[in-house]
Amino acid sequence: MIRAYIGLGANLGDAAQTLAQACARIKKLPQTQVTSTSSLYRSAPVNAIGPDFINAVLAVDTKLSAPQLLAALLGIENEFGRTRPHRNAPRTLDLDLLLYGKLCTSDATLTLPHPRMHQRAFVLEPLAQIAPDIQIPGQADLAALRAACRNQIITRLGDTQPSCP
Repeated sequence: MIRAYIGLGANLGDAAQTLAQACARIKKLPQTQVTSTSSLYRSAPVNAIGPDFINAVLAVDTKLSAPQLLAALLGIENEFGRTRPHRNAPRTLDLDLLLYGKLCTSDATLTLPHPRMHQRAFVLEPLAQIAPDIQIPGQADLAALRAACRNQIITRLGDTQPSCP
């Protein structure tokens, strides 16, 4: 089993409910077990317009390969009506494969670690909640990355987590 981290986000419709449903859907992936779920966080869109996002991060243990897991996540996005009319458009659901073990790779369909995760408080804060000692390959330690993003407004929504039935 490989430990992977998945970023969840939505800013259309009932985003919190969508994240709960997506978590439940991820839980049903073959050879994959959700091991940890962050609280929900609210953040403003980055380099985009639209409503605030609701975000979370999941840790999963999986036997799926990184490309298989990414394909499954993209399939779930499609099930939730995700469209890509333009870069950074508002979305019903966004699932990002952030980390897959210590794998570092880049090709036309998959870049790991996620290429911008180290610049985004909406990823780093929930990630730090569930994996405070994690090292992101090729990056500074998590505390330094979080400090570099301190100008990005992000609000933890209490202890609310996407329920993952």
